[in-house]
Amino acid sequence: MYRISEATKQLLALIFLLGIWSTPLLAQEDDDDFFIFDEEEDDSLTISDPLEDMNRVIFNFNDAIYRGLMKPVAKGLRVLPVPVRTSGANFFDNLGTPVSAMNALLQGDMPNTGTELSRFVINTTVGILGLFDPATNMGIDRDQEDLGQTFGRWGIDHGFYIVFPFIGSRSLRDGIGSMGNTAMNPVYWELHPDAVLPITLVDAEISLSLDQDTYEAFYDSALDPYIFFRSAYVQNRAGRVEE
Repeated sequence: MYRISEATKQLLALIFLLGIWSTPLLAQEDDDDFFIFDEEEDDSLTISDPLEDMNRVIFNFNDAIYRGLMKPVAKGLRVLPVPVRTSGANFFDNLGTPVSAMNALLQGDMPNTGTELSRFVINTTVGILGLFDPATNMGIDRDQEDLGQTFGRWGIDHGFYIVFPFIGSRSLRDGIGSMGNTAMNPVYWELHPDAVLPITLVDAEISLSLDQDTYEAFYDSALDPYIFFRSAYVQNRAGRVEE
């Protein structure tokens, strides 16, 4: 029987870790602001796309995986009550809060650093390991930060645009930032590579199960879905850097 080598496992783990603490295509509509952008694109909100031909192929591949596999499974999860699925989403969101706090600190945003740390402590304890979100009910709102945003605040430009298989849209800056987010998260320091893919898929599927087909609505109505989502990505990331 063919066995996957340890090096291959580690490579696959790295690929999937790229998407854990940023905005994966397979769960992109979980971000409420992702699809809110100006259709008349500002010339300043553009990105180099020298790999467009390859990116379009991968974009279409991701769409096929999404529609043929990910979304059907997510719809099957809807047999579970919404509060159960929301608790699952809360749990994964809470795991990323230390990374958000560290990035707020790197940005010199001390109030947000304190907010994110407070959210993590409250939701991990009172919220039972993050299954519930009492911090929001207490008026301590989530303001997720990542290393790509930190690089942007430091004045580092996007670089070029690239679409990863399974993961989705990234700029060079945000792709490197995604790897940094993983390295910064103590939850994953001792994680075995075999656990990465299941965790990533469960997180994505829970998020998709809570969505009401937002991605499909925008994709199907766009004249050129690739251009639409590229513009949405760039404007979304610019907005996050400016927050």
